[in-house]
Amino acid sequence: MIKLSHIEKIYNSPEGSVHALKGIDLEIKKGEIYGIIGLSGAGKSTLVRCINMLERPTSGEVFVDGKDMTKLSESELRDARKNIGMIFQHFNLLSSATVYENVAFPLTLSKTPAEEIEKKVRPLLALVGLQDKANQYPAQLSGGQKQRVGIARALASDPKILLCDEATSALDPQTTKSILDLIKVINENLSLTVVVITHEMQVIKEICDKVAVISDGVIAEKGSVLKVFTNPQHKITKEFISVLLSNELPAAFRGNEISAEKTHGSLLLLRLIFLGDKADDPVLAEMIRTCSGVECTMLFGNLDEIHGVPFGRFIIGLSGEENSVQNALKFLSTKDVRVEVIGYVRRNNSAFD
Repeated sequence: MIKLSHIEKIYNSPEGSVHALKGIDLEIKKGEIYGIIGLSGAGKSTLVRCINMLERPTSGEVFVDGKDMTKLSESELRDARKNIGMIFQHFNLLSSATVYENVAFPLTLSKTPAEEIEKKVRPLLALVGLQDKANQYPAQLSGGQKQRVGIARALASDPKILLCDEATSALDPQTTKSILDLIKVINENLSLTVVVITHEMQVIKEICDKVAVISDGVIAEKGSVLKVFTNPQHKITKEFISVLLSNELPAAFRGNEISAEKTHGSLLLLRLIFLGDKADDPVLAEMIRTCSGVECTMLFGNLDEIHGVPFGRFIIGLSGEENSVQNALKFLSTKDVRVEVIGYVRRNNSAFD
């Protein structure tokens, strides 16, 4: 549905040039909800605006539904953009127009007959839950309601693609969830391809199928949300995920030196990740029964769900004779669990002090 190939974007100014995008390659399939996450200034908004050519790339190709957008004439581009709806962080509504008139605006511009506009706008208002707000003005609406107007307006031209540029950044958490739920419903019911630009990992976790992490104009990491969440590879990805899934040591060990070698009074700390049905397996209980001479201390545990897949994260401490600890590690390596060895760490105020 969307394919970006070797996209470069350079802004020139009297102060010098800014290389906003550096060789971006990205493919988004029909029907996906694809998230693009990055810090402010990373290039994510520039990237999404290249898809509908609100920003023209300095070089590279942008294919949307099989057409290279960079090769279209202005009139062809206007027609192609009808297939791409866009919603914005600050809603961009016409303050002097009613809710109905805001949603109808793209149809009015295209000189659609009034009766056809009526047939289109009323169901859209119902879809976004604003059928009773048709005659109100933006100033009379909450932030969430304004964004629902923006969504209905973006859908008025029957687009195949919906671009969401920080669409929930100005909203409170509860309203954000309701807007994300609405976007999911629209994706499922209208078979839309959705591109979500955000700096919030919670948004990615809630609705996206895949994610690309952009940093300093390049794609640092991309893949399924489940894969990226459970096995992040890049430092910036780990930082985003740590907001939701803390990688800090438990407080009793925090700030102490981590060693690869066993020290007096230390525990070998492991970070374990379980996926799917295995999140419920009694792996640790089986390890204790099987590996004599090892003691296991549960230090942290969390069960979550990503796209319906159970996802467990635990930090445990192992102690005992070295060969017993190594046998426990070998046992865990035979199970469907990802094991990250943190190292040997002493507990604060250890009895061995």
